[in-house]
Amino acid sequence: MIELVPPEPADVASPCIGVCAIGPDGLCQGCARTLDEIAGWSAASFDERRRLLAQLPGRRPVRSA
Repeated sequence: MIELVPPEPADVASPCIGVCAIGPDGLCQGCARTLDEIAGWSAASFDERRRLLAQLPGRRPVRSA
């Protein structure tokens, strides 16, 4: 019997935008991740990366134009 294995999900791209500076709140000024989250990105699973990406928009206050 042949066992069917589902394909690996597509990789989740890093949210890094090249503005790499940790602010007083402990978050990167560019991507809003902590140093631990940045360091652990390459070892994080697909689900962990997706979960983290979902949290990032709520980490910064909404700026009015």
